[in-house]
Amino acid sequence: MDTQTKSVVIRNLVKRFGSFTAVDNISFEVDKGEIFGFLGANGAGKTTAIRILCGLSKPSSGEGTVAGFDINRQQESIKRHIGYMSQKFSLYSDLKVWENIELFGGIYGLNDKQIKEKTDKMLKALSMEEARNMFVRDMPLGWKQKLAFSIAMVHDPQIVFLDEPTGGVDPVTRRNFWEMIYEAASRGVTVFVTTHYMDEAADCDRVVVMDKGKVVLDNVPEKVFSQVETLKSIGLDVPQVTLLAHELKKKGYKIIYTPISSIIHLGGASMKTIDEEDETGEWSAPLQFSFPLKEGHYSPLVMTAANSAAAQTDKE
Repeated sequence: MDTQTKSVVIRNLVKRFGSFTAVDNISFEVDKGEIFGFLGANGAGKTTAIRILCGLSKPSSGEGTVAGFDINRQQESIKRHIGYMSQKFSLYSDLKVWENIELFGGIYGLNDKQIKEKTDKMLKALSMEEARNMFVRDMPLGWKQKLAFSIAMVHDPQIVFLDEPTGGVDPVTRRNFWEMIYEAASRGVTVFVTTHYMDEAADCDRVVVMDKGKVVLDNVPEKVFSQVETLKSIGLDVPQVTLLAHELKKKGYKIIYTPISSIIHLGGASMKTIDEEDETGEWSAPLQFSFPLKEGHYSPLVMTAANSAAAQTDKE
């Protein structure tokens, strides 16, 4: 198996519970430094697969490596070389901020000196120096998420698993959290994220979709999103706004998300808000547009479009 360029390599993975097959002969690979999206409806087999990848469960059959370690024989080594963050549990609410960092740093094998250095560096990077002695239960949700993600990275893992980390939070908090994901990936950390938000899946480098224990789609986001009927048949839907935003990003436009749901702004000067409906009272078809963009509405949302020259200055 290629462990030089791959963070995860899975071949013919199966997990059975009695007569029930939760993971049914799946295979995929995750490149180092990749943001990898893992999608599927409830009961698709995602959680069972992730438990195996995190060294918490052994497969019934199949082979694979995570961070270069064998999923059948080296579970403890896997645990030491990965980070993990869950929507349901990541921090102890009845411990203070510094106590959570100390606890998890110790679990991940850091010594006292390393924990102190990491704590100071982390709190400064998060602008949370004054929150050092705050109980986690008293922190705003956005702060908790940033802290949980940073703690999952405290030991500099090769790969971090994020299990629906942004469930139940507002769009701005989600977007700020994803900025941290981009930064981690830019440093070569592999990010393996499960999500049911399609706009987050659009931000991944590659997406795998599971259904009834099987991998049904494995491709870059635009290829996966083009399989509309397949996605709908397994209970997943791609909103038109997500398709539009993804297409704009491919063209090089900077997308700025706002606190208001389903609104996109295109970066640039000389902006003009376009919020009129067409003559029929319906919004225009989402992907019927050409580049450079002209002022107008292109999807069932309120959209601000910069002229071509201004938008070019904000290209990333």
